[in-house]
Amino acid sequence: MDIRRIATFTGWLWIITFVTSIPARFIFYAPVLDEPNYVTGAGDLALAALATGAVFELILIIANVGTAVVPYSVHKRYSEVGAIAYVSARIVECIFIAIGIVCMLAIVTLRQDAPSGATAALGQGIEAIYEWSFRIGPGFFVGVGNGLILGFMMFKSGLVPRRMAMLGLIGGPLICLAGVLVIFDVIEAGGPIQGVMTIPEALWELSLGVYLVAKGFRPSPILAEDRLGTVT
Repeated sequence: MDIRRIATFTGWLWIITFVTSIPARFIFYAPVLDEPNYVTGAGDLALAALATGAVFELILIIANVGTAVVPYSVHKRYSEVGAIAYVSARIVECIFIAIGIVCMLAIVTLRQDAPSGATAALGQGIEAIYEWSFRIGPGFFVGVGNGLILGFMMFKSGLVPRRMAMLGLIGGPLICLAGVLVIFDVIEAGGPIQGVMTIPEALWELSLGVYLVAKGFRPSPILAEDRLGTVT
């Protein structure tokens, strides 16, 4: 088992999640998210942007699952239950991302092919499904998987600096709390309060990716058998 290669590959996958997720929502999907009547609007230049955003999120799904599957053999040395739980949480998150992709592609089809009768209302309904899939997937389950589960395993195993892992242990509950507050309409979805509450989690994920690429996993008792050359 090449621990350094696993760490490097995992780090690049984390970086890919940032490169694909942020532009998809805030750039490529902007024509729909910023325009309530997009389906019945004029012009078709944004269709390519939506398709590009969908492809970015397909890559995001692959990278998300990869961040849990690639280091699984390392994570399970600390806790096999934790490693499985993390893979499961990542898959659940990706299911909601996939629902969002389907919604965006459905809006593209609706704009191109559907009759004009109730198209606007139907398009807004599909967009609402996208928004709620985003709020529950990246807006809640990220805190469970990347924050609480992964943060706890990294903190206890010592595979990364514990101060860095604390960002996950702080950011995870904040993400979950923000998601619940959005569901109860206490705070605005995507508003400044939720934005501030996501900062620790974002710093945790980005710093983890950069650290693993630059330095790999730290020496830890769960990797001692590799240093002794006894791994089979």
